[in-house]
This record gives sequence, structure tokens and C-alpha cells, in this order.
Amino acid sequence: MNEQLTTAAEADPAGIWAAALGTGGVFVLLIVIVWQIAATWRARMLAAREDQYKALTDKYAQLLEDNVELHRRTLDELTQARQSIASMEKMMREVE
Repeated sequence: MNEQLTTAAEADPAGIWAAALGTGGVFVLLIVIVWQIAATWRARMLAAREDQYKALTDKYAQLLEDNVELHRRTLDELTQARQSIASMEKMMREVE
């Protein structure tokens, strides 16, 4: 039986090349498919990360606006306190 396979292989070298090319083509196709799946997965991960960065940026922008508003309120209250203290000092100087 091995003699038949050996003689068949020797008799048809084009068939051997066709089988080798077919097998190589299947492996190349599988490699390309895996490569594309990996590239798609990576692109989705990068898009998700970018969306997270945008959400984080929006959150920090809102926090910065809140901080600026609190700072403005504090300055207004401090200005009012200084005015009150100045008017009290003026009144106490007039009393003396």
C-alpha cells in the first residue's frame, strides 16, 4: 500500500504542489482572519477608552466650573465681611 502512495506521489508532482499551496492558503486565510479580529477588537477597545476619557473630561470640566463658582461665592462673602468690619471700625472710631 505504501508503494502505491509513493508511486502516486511521484507520478503527480502538480498534485503535491496544489495540496501544498492549498494548505498554505488556508493557513494564510486563518492568519488574516485572526489578525482582522484582533485589529477590530483593538479598535473597539481604543474607542471605548476614548469615550471614557471624554466622560472624564466632561466630569472634570463640571467640577472646575463648580469650584470656580464656590471661589466666587467665597470672595463675595469675604468682600461683604470686610465691608461690615470696615463700617464697624468706622462706627467705633466715631463713638470714641
